[in-house]
Amino acid sequence: MKFHLQIILAIAVIFLAACQASENSLNSQPKPTPISQTYKTVNLDPNFKIAMGQTIYVPIYSEIYHHNRQEIFNLAATLSIRNTDLTNPIIITAVRYYDSSGKLIEPYLEKPIQLDALASTEFFVNRNDSRGGVGANFIVEWVSSTKISEPIVEAVMIGTDFQQGISFISPGKVISNKNNTK
Repeated sequence: MKFHLQIILAIAVIFLAACQASENSLNSQPKPTPISQTYKTVNLDPNFKIAMGQTIYVPIYSEIYHHNRQEIFNLAATLSIRNTDLTNPIIITAVRYYDSSGKLIEPYLEKPIQLDALASTEFFVNRNDSRGGVGANFIVEWVSSTKISEPIVEAVMIGTDFQQGISFISPGKVISNKNNTK
């Protein structure tokens, strides 16, 4: 019976060591930029007529406090932009990531991208990237040449450690509208 207990303990130690090695390899990965996708980049013509558009603020929590603010729990965040229009594309002109003090961390787009009808795209902040802090945020700007159904812009945060896990969403808030301007 003792031999079986020793085998079970040895397997448990190997499993825990493998989990720790896996987490260490995750910690050493470089900070990611946008999820690698093939974007349909567009050049906005100076004569492009904006029928509608918005600037949207999206709260991001790259870390949260726990245990009476004595410890920090890191979270991965996915910013999701979803075109809800059934027939028309939107053009995303900017996706910028800011830290808790309002300092720009990273602009995620070099050029505007087109998001076709009912399409979605996402941008990712790695769990190990705590540059944003508790009060991080994204600013998303989009425009359309026709009147459309407004997109859904929200963030999903998730983090797990051992048997503890947390996940939640954070909806975007429109902070300015663009209507019928150049």
